[in-house]
Amino acid sequence: MKILYLDEVDSTQLYLKNRIKDKTLTPSILVFTKKQTSGIGSRGNSWIGEEGNLFLSFAIYKKDLPLDLKIESASIYFSYLLKEVLEEKGSKVWIKWPNDFYIDDKKIGGMITTVIRDIIICGVGINIVSAPKDFLKLDIDVNLEEVIEEFVKKIQNFVSWKQVFSKYSVEFYKNKSFFTHIDNQHKVPLSKAKLADDGSIIINGERIYSLR
Repeated sequence: MKILYLDEVDSTQLYLKNRIKDKTLTPSILVFTKKQTSGIGSRGNSWIGEEGNLFLSFAIYKKDLPLDLKIESASIYFSYLLKEVLEEKGSKVWIKWPNDFYIDDKKIGGMITTVIRDIIICGVGINIVSAPKDFLKLDIDVNLEEVIEEFVKKIQNFVSWKQVFSKYSVEFYKNKSFFTHIDNQHKVPLSKAKLADDGSIIINGERIYSLR
């Protein structure tokens, strides 16, 4: 996977989407910036952070995903790989279903995933050096270039969904005191959610997939 470094950009995800659409760039590629001015968050929110926080997006062909990975669970899969990189460096970060990075009970970042034809594009934002009100930053100091290089290695290791899920499921209990949004609007508690082996959750008999 090629890594492209930018000094500043409005949104790594929009930048990568546009370059993929006009065929200036092709997968697999990761774009990283030191400063992002108009980042995109979940449910249409913005994700704007100060210089020094982590802003990246990457594109990969569907055919290069693990065969047992359901596309709706791509955010869980890639979030967990990045979580492992940070955890191996001493962080206590965990993944709130389906795509948010948390320290204790506060969000420090998130991942959103979109599909363009046969390409998956994932955007990531994590508070590394600063955080807005009601959020936290990462609990350790890290070298961003090193984190990105190790993350790319994990992606290229082609780890199966089964392997990732076996570890992710052990930590799912941490979600029980939180909520999630259904259809980007309806808020439901995760206290009674059951995690299925394809990454979906079942609440009151309804199966819900991550769609972002």
